[in-house]
Amino acid sequence: MLIRIPAILNVEQLRAVRGLLAGAAFVDGSLSAGTVARRVKCNQEVDPQAVEIEQLHNILMGSLVHHPMYKAAALPHRVAAPVYARYGENMEYGPHIDDPVMGEGTRFRSDIAVTVFLSEPESYAGGELVVTTSFGDQYIKYPAGDAVIYPASSSHHVAKVTKGVRLVAVTWVQSLVRDAAKRELLYELHQARETLLHQSPDAEETRHLDTAYVNLVRMWAEV
Repeated sequence: MLIRIPAILNVEQLRAVRGLLAGAAFVDGSLSAGTVARRVKCNQEVDPQAVEIEQLHNILMGSLVHHPMYKAAALPHRVAAPVYARYGENMEYGPHIDDPVMGEGTRFRSDIAVTVFLSEPESYAGGELVVTTSFGDQYIKYPAGDAVIYPASSSHHVAKVTKGVRLVAVTWVQSLVRDAAKRELLYELHQARETLLHQSPDAEETRHLDTAYVNLVRMWAEV
């Protein structure tokens, strides 16, 4: 399931994030990659020890974790601290699959990857996030502030940037529901449930759907 989430960050938040990134120290992105991904990764990432990191996390995660679409689609249980990546000209990230287990200290399973776009799409050429799905490759280049979520088990890559600079934030989620097909079904049911709760909150059909959704989450959730 690949879902676009609009306006994770508003104009003021984007301005603040870009200002912080402009003054932050960046390091070789391959330092944070796994053994396989390291061979195909060519980008830069904000130094985890940079003084700007806490402010960046507060802005980004403060908006992401409260977004209703994100909560409904990801059903988050654990969320990784974001990585802030910069792709200059001729930088790219070749085809790879994210590590299945991440984190230091508290480990977590990476069910879902989240990319938040921080650069306007017209400010750079190339740099599309390309996710391989059952319907073929999906080329993703959303407006700044928007996000996309997709299974971390998907093969994906970032096309070479041929002009300008691509800025993104990336994080990973351990979902309450491990199985991607079950998460997709629950998201579809959630959308229908929300519509009925707004349009016909007292209808019997609404009650039945609400009960089914809640009990399916109960049945499939791993806590």
